[in-house]
Amino acid sequence: MIVTPAGACASATPGAQVGPPILDLAGLNKSFGTLHVLQDIDLAVQPGELVFIIGPSGSGKSTLLRCCNRLEEYDSGRVLVDGVDIGAPGVNLNAIRQKIGMVFQSFNLYPHMSARGNVTLALRRVQGMTQEAADVRARLALDQVGLLHKENAFPSQLSGGQQQRVAIARALALAPKIMLFDEPTSALDPELVGSVLAVMRDLRTMGMTMVVVSHEMRFAREAADRVIFMDGGRIIEQGPPEVLFASPATARTREFLRAVDGY
Repeated sequence: MIVTPAGACASATPGAQVGPPILDLAGLNKSFGTLHVLQDIDLAVQPGELVFIIGPSGSGKSTLLRCCNRLEEYDSGRVLVDGVDIGAPGVNLNAIRQKIGMVFQSFNLYPHMSARGNVTLALRRVQGMTQEAADVRARLALDQVGLLHKENAFPSQLSGGQQQRVAIARALALAPKIMLFDEPTSALDPELVGSVLAVMRDLRTMGMTMVVVSHEMRFAREAADRVIFMDGGRIIEQGPPEVLFASPATARTREFLRAVDGY
């Protein structure tokens, strides 16, 4: 059961647009053997909304994200992306995945390609762009994350924070409808985290829909429209950050927040 703190509204948030959700999960279940990692997950994300998912390790957060573009196959339930059931027979999964930008904990850049080359690869191979058109799109995306001046640099010549920003540019270049971030700062040295969070703040200002799994509680408090707390494969509680952090409705949420960053 989902518990929404008093005064919170799970379906209408300040950054969201009113209308059909861009991402709609209903009754989602996923097991690995006997481990039931996602249990009857219902979640609707509105266009322009920044949803932040928190919870202890092993609570199902990353698996939930990976089910949203079928990097993990779910066992039952439904996932709609921009109104399309991604589990339906005959669905064009490649077309769906172009609508869903995914940024991982590891940067997954090709070491033998420049920053621009990493960004243009999918544009050429997936969207069929010419090299010239892909270069234009890549430069725009790199400029958006503040790295146009590093377009010819190879991953080994970039800091961890810069590599992650190239990974964000690679996803942005495909012009997705929604961005999924799976622990995007956990592999970075503390002094490099800020540059990645700054890009994410800029994306929020521009109206990008985002679902973020992270332990960056301060960022969640400052930037999120809605915070979701997961534990044991379930959504336990959700609401605006100013409500959930100040007055969590469940003892489990209070216990978790006390253990994280002094909340």
